[in-house]
Order: sequence, then structure tokens, then C-alpha cells
Amino acid sequence: MTTARAPYYLDCDTGIDDALAIAYLLAAAADESAGIEIVGIGSVSGNVSAAVGALNTLDLISLSGRDDIPVAVGAHDPQGGSFRGGAPHVHGANGIGDVAIAKSASSVTGESAEQLLVRLAHEHEGELRVIAIGPLTNIAAALRLDPTLPSLVKELTLMGGAANVPGNITPVAEANIANDADAAAEVFAADWFITMVPLDVTMTNVLLEHQRQTLIDSGRPVAVAVGHMLDYYFNFYVGVYGHRASALHDPLAVAVALGEVALKTAPVVRVLVDDTAGPGRGQTICDLRGIYNGFPEQSGAHTRVVLALEDDFAPTLLARLLTA
Repeated sequence: MTTARAPYYLDCDTGIDDALAIAYLLAAAADESAGIEIVGIGSVSGNVSAAVGALNTLDLISLSGRDDIPVAVGAHDPQGGSFRGGAPHVHGANGIGDVAIAKSASSVTGESAEQLLVRLAHEHEGELRVIAIGPLTNIAAALRLDPTLPSLVKELTLMGGAANVPGNITPVAEANIANDADAAAEVFAADWFITMVPLDVTMTNVLLEHQRQTLIDSGRPVAVAVGHMLDYYFNFYVGVYGHRASALHDPLAVAVALGEVALKTAPVVRVLVDDTAGPGRGQTICDLRGIYNGFPEQSGAHTRVVLALEDDFAPTLLARLLTA
């Protein structure tokens, strides 16, 4: 099935940066010229539990004036393990900076997130774009549910991993990958085109305090809400950057998936995920040995690793949220 607007499916663990990413995606969908449609959203445990993440997502969608996007609850536990309670020190007890927003009247679907993804992939065969900004548990589950999924999906864009920089949950591992390394290994090994948006680029694109205040001062409900959520996030990042700011992890992955940022360095290379029990667990091992020769084509490579942008992303983010 081909649609006039490009169909997008989002898989998320709605904490603060996920909320910012959802706001960005909703704003883009409201722009006729962007030509996109959000056909479904799944939740997974990560920053918060999958159940809490789904409710946060519904509330944000409702705040934007939408009630027609199906939201499905996905996996509570990672493969071969148990959910460890999320990251309240980063995202607050409720996942969205302890900010209270109006509750949605909508409910989650009767499908699981992996069932919703597989169904949408068949309904939009060859056209569906998938964006994953949480642990990859649901994506791996969907692969097991339907091994033909990679042939149905046009592209998978994910926020996760680290190529040339340290991890943020271990010295080598980024949180989304490390929270379910087994699922991540399965997803990266599947035969589909992946765009990986790692810490290399998300940590160097930041939102500053005066930009956060601009969101609050805008008077636009979604922008105001995420602006207040970011206060909590900024407090956490003082310990990282030494000043109030925040990395733009998840919204940048959305912008890359929508083609709304210019990529400066983004080679297509082989990527493996360390799913062993050792100290490297969760590391994304990117074969960047071609750096000295302009990254020539690698046999079997199917992962585009975004290492640098042409321009700072924050102004693009603000423009989207303030003109929706």
C-alpha cells in the first residue's frame, strides 16, 4: 500500500528527550509540506516502564490536539532479563521531568507494539519508515514475529550506540543498546538498511538555557510543556557539560529520519553489537577503518553511522516546535 504521505512508525521509551522527539514528529506531521504521517507508536521499557511510557505518549499526543494515532504497549522486560526501574535521576519519577500535563482520554490499543509494527509494515509494504529511540526489544520481537519485516520496511533509523566516543551507561555502551544488548545484536544483524544516530553526534548537538526559555515563552502548549520538562533534564546534564544544557539524542534521530538535517559525515559501514557478558557488553563496534580513504564501500555493510552534521541542530528543532 502506498500513501500520499510517507508513513512513519515510532518506537520509544517516553522520557524527556523522547517527549521532545514526539513533539518534533507531531510538528512535522502538522506541516503539509513535510509530507509525513504518523501511523503508529509503540512503547518499550527504558527511561520508564513501557506502560508509563505509553501513557506519557498518549498525553503528549492529546496535548497537540491529536487523538487518532494508535499507541501500543510493548515489552516490559529486555530479552533474558528484567526491567530495572528506568532512569528517574535523569527523567524524573514520571519520566517527563515530574511535569504534570493533562491526561488523554484515549487508551492504548489492544495490540502489542510488535504486533502493531508488523501489521503496519504489511499495510504500508515498502513504504514504512521506522524510528526507534529506545531499547530495541520491540523491534527484535517484531523480527521474530515476522522474519520478513526487513523486506517490508523502507528504512530503520535508531538513536543509539557510540562509534568513536565513550558510552553513557558504561565506558563503551550507550543506554538504548546496553539496556537490551541481545535485542540490539539481533536488529543490527538483520538484513535491512539502518541509520544509526549515536552519541558521537547527539552529544555535540545541545539545547541551551535561553533556547529552553524560548519554548516556555512561546505559549504553544506542547512547546511549553517540553520546555518545563527540560528543566529537570538540564539539571542532570550540569554534571556532564558543566552548565545547564541538554543533549538532543532522540529529536535528532527523528530529524535525521525525516531528512530535515544535512549530514556531514555518515559512512555506511559494518556494525556489530557486543552481546557477551563481559565489560564490552552493549558496545556498537563500527568498522571505521576506511576513514583514511574516504570510507570506500564495504561488502555487506548496511548501517549508515551519523558522525557529524553540517549545521547545529538546535535552531532546526526550535523552528519546528515554534511554527507547528
